[in-house]
Amino acid sequence: MADPDIISLGCRLNIAESETIRALVSGRDAVIVNSCAVTNEAVRETRRAIRRARRDRPGAEIVVTGCAAQIDPAGFAAMPEVDRVIGNAEKMTSAAWASAEPVLVGDIMAVRDTTPHLASAFAAHVRAFVEVQNGCDHRCTFCAIPFGRGNSRSVPAGGAIDRIAGLVEAGHREIVLTGVDLTSYGPDLPGAPTLGLLVERILARVPALERLRLSSLDSIEIDDRLFDLITGEPRLMPHVHLSLQAGDDMILKRMKRRHSRAESVGVVERLKAARPDIAIGADLIAGFPTESEAMFANTCALIDDCDIVHAHIFPYSPRAATPAARMPQIEPEVRKARAAILREAAAARRNTWLRGLIGSEQAVLVERPGTRGHAGNFAAISFPESPVGSIARVAVAGIENDHLIGDLL
Repeated sequence: MADPDIISLGCRLNIAESETIRALVSGRDAVIVNSCAVTNEAVRETRRAIRRARRDRPGAEIVVTGCAAQIDPAGFAAMPEVDRVIGNAEKMTSAAWASAEPVLVGDIMAVRDTTPHLASAFAAHVRAFVEVQNGCDHRCTFCAIPFGRGNSRSVPAGGAIDRIAGLVEAGHREIVLTGVDLTSYGPDLPGAPTLGLLVERILARVPALERLRLSSLDSIEIDDRLFDLITGEPRLMPHVHLSLQAGDDMILKRMKRRHSRAESVGVVERLKAARPDIAIGADLIAGFPTESEAMFANTCALIDDCDIVHAHIFPYSPRAATPAARMPQIEPEVRKARAAILREAAAARRNTWLRGLIGSEQAVLVERPGTRGHAGNFAAISFPESPVGSIARVAVAGIENDHLIGDLL
């Protein structure tokens, strides 16, 4: 029997959950599409992946899960290529995969626990993603993800630490903590621990862990403990990805974000003052409803003001049942054009940053033959052959196709 194929779309959390699914569906002739719903384009990509899977594996069972499936189970069940639809909570249980129900999608808002199964290994990766939080209690006006993920809930520290220790013992050199709203970790647990406290405990209790990385953070929730770890702990990688979304105060207010432009700039200035080598990433939305040219200019300027070198740019995508979808909309071609301008500005800033790294030495996690890997600041680097899974010392010599090239030391 053919091995199952798992297609992971969207966030790092989906990647982590796909590894658990892989263990649950071992030996099945199936294609599992772990979908994303962050934008309308993500939903369209999910549908394209489903149709492509049916063409490539005509005899396989096609199962759709993830956020898009959770939000619109009937729509995906109606696709002729789809055999089954499984919800975001159900996909993590063996019972769901053993069931013959064509649609198995429960009320995600009623879910109170986190992932019941913990992946024992990421055989195909040297970097492992570990889910420590799921869901979101905030209601940004543009976002449909809470309807796909439910309310915020956290993994107890003991379970997360045990999982990380097992992955490190299995040979993983770098762990990435993931969540839908990672900095919301803890209030639902006894004693209300914070993300900073969790990171502190992981580093203390898993001394063999060489590299720890954090996925997207809400800048307004970086407290003093977490700030001190990010800026002072060498095993925590100098790479912070911030959920900024916009650089104009009125747009931030209409998005129902909890930070101001000045707070975004201020936290980056503090981070870089304390740890100058830190690389800043950010999510930015172009063409949010009511966005004027002046408002858009403020977001463009944020790329330089916050030294954003890992930018994720999205044209605004109206999602059904969200407040922003009922606001006065910017024309699609304007949204697309503004996203292109943002990407051009981000590429220029990134190029300047990459050129500034020429002549430096970087510790690079070797991720695949060839050889290609990422430095601690998440700059992609190519260099001569090294064993996959090793951490190589590389002298950066130049730039080629938006990534660095270097020589082994």
